[in-house]
Amino acid sequence: MNIAGRTLTPAVVEALTYWPRLVHAEEPKPVDLAVLPHFFNGLLSELPWWDNIWRVTYVEPANPREFASDHDRQRSRFTEVSVPGILGGGAGQTLPFLGRVRFESDRLLRFQAKIGDMVVGPALSEAGTHEPHPFGAVLRKLMDNRGVSVKDVARRTYRAMSTIYAAQSGGRNPHPILVREIAGALDIPEADLAAIAGVDDGMSDVTKNASEQPGGRQ
Repeated sequence: MNIAGRTLTPAVVEALTYWPRLVHAEEPKPVDLAVLPHFFNGLLSELPWWDNIWRVTYVEPANPREFASDHDRQRSRFTEVSVPGILGGGAGQTLPFLGRVRFESDRLLRFQAKIGDMVVGPALSEAGTHEPHPFGAVLRKLMDNRGVSVKDVARRTYRAMSTIYAAQSGGRNPHPILVREIAGALDIPEADLAAIAGVDDGMSDVTKNASEQPGGRQ
């Protein structure tokens, strides 16, 4: 499912930028939101595992999360909105739906949906291959910004270069101990990097001591 660069129709752009909940100098003219269920259903139907019995049947006006602006303190080239709605299935079953759409002018950049408690969206890898952990891309950027190489981080953390490569590529889920060591190597607050990695920045003394034993590092 590759959505980046697709062109949105004028009607879809109009519906995605209809924000009546915001304070306006003039009340926005109502638009037809009926194009959005069809838009979302088309994207969901491209997921290879999607059951087309389930359809977006109702949507509300979008809530803007970020919008294109040239303002000095709010520069952004894209618009991102969240569209709440309802997903209906067979036998009258329903689930809450939230579609998040990022676009630039009439060009679609990103789509993600939350259905009940489940978040779905386009994968970064082909079917049947490992999906990289998003921390890897952030770690690469942090290292690039500081001019720190994989060899540098491996030396500072006393880790194998293969371990740092795996973390940087997203091939390994970030472990709290490894995240703590990388934070020290990059001179970043441990709690900040733990929050970015999505791991608990707390670590028991037992776990900490175990990591310091011979053979405790990779």
